[in-house]
Amino acid sequence: SPKKAQETWVKTHDSAVDQYGEGEQAHRTAFASLKHSYEKVDDHWQKKDEKGPSDPRSAIGGQRARRGEGETFGGVDLYGNTKAQLYERARKLDVPGRSSMDKTELARAIARKQD
Repeated sequence: SPKKAQETWVKTHDSAVDQYGEGEQAHRTAFASLKHSYEKVDDHWQKKDEKGPSDPRSAIGGQRARRGEGETFGGVDLYGNTKAQLYERARKLDVPGRSSMDKTELARAIARKQD
């Protein structure tokens, strides 16, 4: 992962630890910040073409996101990729059944394969 992505995660995590204490909320906050500018591709984080929310959970933000509302895709940028781009990534990962999947299903399958 790029040094800037690592720095973003560490800086946000440290700030969140100061605010919330060490634990799950600090980690979630750091990943939410990272996912605003970076996308998980295979086993690393890659800078997105445009900053912004990557999935329904990051788009809602706040209390609702902390309660787990809205789906998340493990760092896969649902909003920043076209269906064709997600399909190509799914093809490279050899995701079965990809030809009949919609965009959301492709993002979900890619996230599972990358875990």
